[in-house]
Amino acid sequence: MDDVSVLNLFLEAGIVVKIVMLILFIASILSWIVIVERSIFFRKIKKLNDNFLKKFWSGKDLDNLYKEVSNDGSIYGAMSLFKNSFDEYKSIKSDQNISELDLESINRSMRVSIASDEEEMNKHLPFLANVGSVSPYVGLLGTVWGIMTSFQGLSDATQATINAVAPGISEALIATGMGLFAAIPAVVAFNKFTSESENISQSTLIFAEELASIFYKQSIKY
Repeated sequence: MDDVSVLNLFLEAGIVVKIVMLILFIASILSWIVIVERSIFFRKIKKLNDNFLKKFWSGKDLDNLYKEVSNDGSIYGAMSLFKNSFDEYKSIKSDQNISELDLESINRSMRVSIASDEEEMNKHLPFLANVGSVSPYVGLLGTVWGIMTSFQGLSDATQATINAVAPGISEALIATGMGLFAAIPAVVAFNKFTSESENISQSTLIFAEELASIFYKQSIKY
């Protein structure tokens, strides 16, 4: 059994196949680090967003809600948008009556906040996309190279048998397996995190429209 173990096949592989396997192994480890980090990140964002939106839709006083949000260390999504836009609203309100131009300034701060959050949520996702799309081809390169080397060795063999090429083909096919092993989790995670990012952004956009409506109603009073 030891003669056909993955470790032995790796050690007996050619230099090109070894490099391919190492690249895929490192890519797989890095992608899992990203997957764990992004999973924790999105779980945190959704929890913070849900708690904040419950308080907001419950009709809590905006000034008190603003004080709570300002005391939080890290804020994203609806919380970040609320804090940034309310900062702008308070600075305008304290100086003068609110005009259409002032409302546009508040809307601009909302757009900046949404764009900043989207950038933060999409961090590291391109890496997962690259691992998911490139790894199978890298593994295929190792497979083709390994099989080619095995058949080239047959020209020097006195007797061409399946036993002569089986080890080389086995090590080559492991490269394909490692490519899929690295690619599949990366693709699944990329699709999952992209969907979560879009859902959070959509929820924040809806919240932004409601908050803009509140600011507009406040402006009419002045």
